[in-house]
This record gives sequence, structure tokens and C-alpha cells, in this order.
Amino acid sequence: MTPQELAGKVGEIIGTSEWVEISQERINQFAEATGDFQFIHIDPEAAAKTPFGGTIAHGFLTLSMMPYLSSVTDMPRIEGVKMGVNYGGNKTRFIAPVRAGKRIRSHTKLLELVEKRPGQWQQTNEVTIEIEGEDKPALIAEWISQFFV
Repeated sequence: MTPQELAGKVGEIIGTSEWVEISQERINQFAEATGDFQFIHIDPEAAAKTPFGGTIAHGFLTLSMMPYLSSVTDMPRIEGVKMGVNYGGNKTRFIAPVRAGKRIRSHTKLLELVEKRPGQWQQTNEVTIEIEGEDKPALIAEWISQFFV
């Protein structure tokens, strides 16, 4: 698909990812990588005594899954992309905790696509990360990325 063809999909859901498990091992690895060892993430016994009833993923772990979820999605692929970069976010809301062992997937809605310079496109998406079997999503983020063709 060309960038111009993608621009015609503004306002539409353009992709849904595969389901991905958020295991306790992944949560522990994220704690190691970030230095965030809060007990609600890494201590199942102590976390069981909280309203969460067990360990939960870091909110930023869930957020950081967006690039991977994007790679395992049915989103259209743009022809001739040389590279893509994260540019930032306008909004991020953590709606519901992701309990260890749960599966998540993303839904991506294209909000805007503009050509900033020749061959440099800026894409704004609303990304909703759903938790399998739960009514509320884990997060909703308005995320901006750029790709170069």
C-alpha cells in the first residue's frame, strides 16, 4: 500500500494484533530492565493481598508492547519504507491492570497521516490494548510515529 492509500483510511481501524501472553517471567524481565521492583509486579504472595489479587504488569510494560504488537498485526504495510521511528504520544491512559498470565492484543485506529517533508510521513494512531476476557482495555494511547520512504 502507498502512503496516499493509507491516508484514505483515516478514521478506520487499520489493524488488530495477535494475542500475546504477559507472563510473570516477562514482568520480572521488565522489572530488571527498568529497576522498578514494586511488589505488585514481582511478589506474587504480597500482591495476592492487594485488590489486584496477584501480580500485575507494569503500565509501562504494557505501553512498551506497542511496537511488538504492531509487528504481529494485520495492519497494511507501506511500500518502500526505509525506517520508522516513535515520535511521541498525545495521550496515554492506563485503564485496567494486566494480571500476570493474561493475554493482550492491540487495535489500531488511524487518526491522521500527513507528509511532513517529501518521503517523511507522520502517523497518529489511537491504540487500544485489550485484555482477553475483560470488559475494560488495559490502555488507550494516542501515539505518533514517523516513517520514511
